[in-house]
This record gives sequence, C-alpha cells and structure tokens, in this order.
Amino acid sequence: MADIILDFEKPIEQMAARQAELEEALSSNPEIAGELKTLKKLIQETKAAIYSNLTPWQRVQMARHPNRPYTLDYIERIFTGFMEFHGDRRFADDPAVVGGFARLDGQPVMVIGTQKGRNTRENVFRNFGCPHPEGYRKALRLMKVADLAGAPIITFIDTPGAFPGVASEERHIGEAIAVNLRDMFALSVPVVSVVIGEGGSGGALGIGVGNEVLIMENAYYSVITPEGCAAILWKDRAFSEKAAEALHLTASDLLKLGLVDGVIKEPLGGAHRDYDTAAALVKKSVKDALSSLDGKSGEQLKTERYAKFRKIAFYQENAGKKEAGK
Repeated sequence: MADIILDFEKPIEQMAARQAELEEALSSNPEIAGELKTLKKLIQETKAAIYSNLTPWQRVQMARHPNRPYTLDYIERIFTGFMEFHGDRRFADDPAVVGGFARLDGQPVMVIGTQKGRNTRENVFRNFGCPHPEGYRKALRLMKVADLAGAPIITFIDTPGAFPGVASEERHIGEAIAVNLRDMFALSVPVVSVVIGEGGSGGALGIGVGNEVLIMENAYYSVITPEGCAAILWKDRAFSEKAAEALHLTASDLLKLGLVDGVIKEPLGGAHRDYDTAAALVKKSVKDALSSLDGKSGEQLKTERYAKFRKIAFYQENAGKKEAGK
C-alpha cells in the first residue's frame, strides 16, 4: 500500500526524510551520529505532540485513511476458523457487510462488520462500505442464528452510512435498519460493537446496538458526516471542519457523553501504522467486554441493552439559561 501523508503529518515526513539522509551519510561521516540521535528523539516528540492533539476534523481524516485496517483485516488477526456466510435469503448478497462464525481463542462467536475496499475495483464491489437493505437483513439473519446457537455477537462498524440511492430506497433501507434496531434489542446473547473507522448515522447504528459499544481512538461516531452537516447548516461543505467540532464525534467526546463504553488506544500515528498491534489492542478490549458480560442471563442482557440506549439522550430544562447566567 502506498504511504499516504495527511497534511498535518507533513512536518513528521520532512524530518523522516532528513533522518534517512543522515543514516545514509553516517558510514562516511561518523560525526553526524549526535545529530541523528537528536533528530530521532525530536521525531518521536513531534509525533506524540501531533497525534495527541488532533482536531475533530483531523480525527475524521484518520478514520478515513485509505490504509486503515478494515473489518476483514481484524478478523484475520483476531479470530480463527472464520466461515463467511452470504445472502439475506430475500434478495441478494451485499458485499458491504461481511459476517460468519469464528472462534475467539477457542470460543465460538458470530462476527459481523461493514467492509470497504482498498482500490476502485474493490470499492465498487463493496459499494464503498455503504450497505444496501440486504446487507442489514443479512446481518440480522446471522445475529438470529447466533442467538439460537448461544454465541456472542461481535460487530465491527466502519461505514459513512447506509447507501442512499434509489435502489436502496426501493428495497426499504429505512425499514431494514429499523427492524435491525428493534430485533437487536431482543437478542439474548452478549453483543459487543466496535467502531473501527467511520461510524455514520443509522448505517452504523444498524449493527451497533450492543451491550458494550467501544470505539477506536481515531474513529468517529456521528448522526451525520461533517460534510453532510455543513451542507445542511451552512449550505457549503467548506464548513466541514467547523461541523466536525460542533458534532462532538471524537472518541473522547463520545466517552464523556456516555455514548460509548470505552476507547481503544491505537499505535502511535494510527491503526494503519501497525495492523498487528492495532488488532491486539482491539482483541483485548473485546475480550474484556465479553468477560464483563459473562454469566448474565438472556433477560438481563436484553434489559441492560434496552436501558443503555434509552438513557443515551436527555433534555435538561433551562440548561441554556443557566449557562448564560454563569
């Protein structure tokens, strides 16, 4: 995969280029060893400073990074014996959603996630990670199979949203997502959802009704994309950066608001820098989440899942007046 550099990463890239020059010249000029050592330290300090202080818009760019690991990359590294299932038994198979039984350190689980492509051909095949109605119906079919088998369900979310095209509307995308939301509340097995990249609107929520909802450090979860929000509020997508700030869509914001249960750290520079480490961190968080749900009855899991989502939104009367009076 080509090394893609985001704008805010350019200072690091420039120093890395200088480091390469010094390392090449080191054999013929040992006196530059001190400069090289100082530069390496400066690069690490700069990386830490930049990646720990990213703006919401920069987090969105990280979440969309073309080299970021996708659902199948995590499945390959976290699970064994993955057996992919296809089709919704009504219309067709949707490659934007993948799923099937697998084992997590020997424990049978159902893994389901949205999948993007790496190049134009793959993205056309995966519909750029935007599921059609049949994708959600396939996901729900697999969840019900897992429920019958008593297997925990793990979902990976990485989509800008459900596909909004005419064909999708003709096959009732809104109804498909609504049915998923309703029926996921009725599942009697543990459900752990992980936002690994983009978490866009109902397209993400359609497989995201979990007992535990986790999000990666550089992922985002929002009712709408920043571009969509900017187009509605300011009639201009140039305000996307401002919209990203207003939406409070970053992992840290979502944790403070109680919309997610935990934030999964990423390797320095993002998950795309080290797939194996990123997968190991995700695996640990998923296993910890499943452990916290272990031993709970089906009724308890359903009750807690329902209560969790019922309390997500709240309204505080006169909050604006109180704030103004401070």
